Amino acid sequence: MKQISGGICAAKGFTASGVHCGIRKNKTKKDLALIFSEKKATAACVYTTNLVKGAPITVTKNNVADGYAQAVICNSGNANTCNANGIEIAEEMCSLIAKELGISATDIIVASTGVIGQTLDIAPIAEGIPALVKELKADSDDAAAAIMTTDTVEKCVSYSFEIGGKECKIGGIAKGSGMIHPNMATMLVFVTTDCAISQQMLQKALSEDVKSSFNMVSVDGDTSTNDMVSVMANGLAGNEEIVAEGADFDEFCKALNAVTTHLCRMIAGDGEGATKLLECIVDGADSKETAVTVSKSVICSSLFKAAMFGADANWGRVLCAIGYSGADVDVNKIDVSFKSAAGQIDVCKNGAGIDFSEEIAKEVLTEKEIQVLISLNSGDFGATAWGCDLTYDYVKINGDYRT
Repeated sequence: MKQISGGICAAKGFTASGVHCGIRKNKTKKDLALIFSEKKATAACVYTTNLVKGAPITVTKNNVADGYAQAVICNSGNANTCNANGIEIAEEMCSLIAKELGISATDIIVASTGVIGQTLDIAPIAEGIPALVKELKADSDDAAAAIMTTDTVEKCVSYSFEIGGKECKIGGIAKGSGMIHPNMATMLVFVTTDCAISQQMLQKALSEDVKSSFNMVSVDGDTSTNDMVSVMANGLAGNEEIVAEGADFDEFCKALNAVTTHLCRMIAGDGEGATKLLECIVDGADSKETAVTVSKSVICSSLFKAAMFGADANWGRVLCAIGYSGADVDVNKIDVSFKSAAGQIDVCKNGAGIDFSEEIAKEVLTEKEIQVLISLNSGDFGATAWGCDLTYDYVKINGDYRT
C-alpha cells in the first residue's frame, strides 16, 4: 500500500467538480460539490448520533437503503437542518442532479453543511447544477474546496493497494473544523474506491473503522447535526469481489483506515482557531474500552487544550481528565510524557510528578504536532485520539459564525 495523488478521483471511474452557485455570499467560495461514478457503486454510510438531524441525512438513508449509489451532491453555507421544507429541498437536489446526469434520483447521496435553522433556497442550486456537471473531471480537487465551511485547508488523500493481483485505489475528501466531537459522525467525509466489495462487507468495514478513526476526533465537544461518512465502491479495479472476511477483506480495511486516519489528523489539526494537532496515545490499558475512554477524555479537556495552546506542560490536567473519565484505572500506575519533533520529555511517573526542565518542555510543546503519551501500566490494550488546542480565535470564529 502506498500514498498516491488523485484524492477523490484517484479510483477508476470517478470524477468530481465544485462550483460557486450562490448559496454563499462570497463569490470566491465554491459552495456546491459533485462526485460521480460512471458505474453504479455499492455504498455504505454512517451518520451523526445527534437526535437533531439534517434533512439530507433522512433522504440519503432512504436512497442508499438498497445498498447502491452513483453520485454525491453536497452544498456548503447552509445545513438544511430544522427547516419545515428540508426534506423537500434535499429530494429536489437529488432529482435535479439525477436528471442532469441521466441516473436515478434514488442513487444519490445528498449532504449539506453550514448554518443550522436557515431556509435553503433551491434556486441557486438548480442554476448551478448544469455547470457542476459540465465541470466534472478526473483530476479535480474542486469538490474538496466546495464542501469547506470554516476549514482553512482542503482535506484529501488517496492510496493504492493490491487485491488478488489487481491494483485498487481508494481516496477521500473531508470537511470539518468546528462542531467536531466523537461518536459518529463528526464531519462530512466522502470516500471512493474502485475495489469490488459487496455492500454488506463494505458497511462492515466502515462501521468498524469509524470506531478507531472518526469516533476518536474531537475539536470542541459539539456533535454536529448533519455529519456522515460515505463510501462508494464501483468495482472497476477488476478484482474478485470481496464477499466475506479473509486476507482480501483485511487488506481493504487497512487501505480504508489509511485514508480515514489521514483525514482524522487533518480535521483535528485544522480545528477552528487551532495552532496545534494533539494526538493522545494510550497504552497499557486493561481493556480497549478503558484506553478509548481515557484518550477521549484527555483530548476533550478544555483546560488541557488551553494548556497546549500556551505550551504549558501542565500534566496535572491530563491526570485530572483521566480521573473524571469514568474509566477504572489505577492512578498510582500512570506515566505521562509529551513528545514532538523537538523531542520527548517525561513529566509524570506512577501518578506523581517528577523533575523535568520547563525550558525543554516549552520547546517540545511549541511544535505544531504534539503527542501526549499515557501509559496506564495495567494491561495490553491501547487507543489513539486526535484533537487540537483551544485558542482565542475559536471564540472569535464562533462568536459571529452566523452573521
